Amino acid sequence: MGCDTDLNPDLGTIPGSNWTVYIIRCDDGSLYTGISTDVARRFREHLEQPRGARYFNGRQPLEVAWREDGHSRSSACRREAAIKKLSRDEKLKLVGSPQGV
Repeated sequence: MGCDTDLNPDLGTIPGSNWTVYIIRCDDGSLYTGISTDVARRFREHLEQPRGARYFNGRQPLEVAWREDGHSRSSACRREAAIKKLSRDEKLKLVGSPQGV
């Protein structure tokens, strides 16, 4: 089952395509992957406990290093899961890609 079944032929976008997959670089050099409809807001939440992910207990998010816009919630979840399965080297290559922020 491919994501292209969700495409709207009139708009060329996925309905509800306001979700973004993002990678945050942390002060310990680790990379955090997540999804949100508002990456700037979510980044601020990660900075402020307790609204941020538990992953950031003892770590400080530094920057949004990469983002991929235009997802539906389900496609963002699938993409997030796929990225989380990548090796660190593969994630670093992704962050260094032209889509990197």
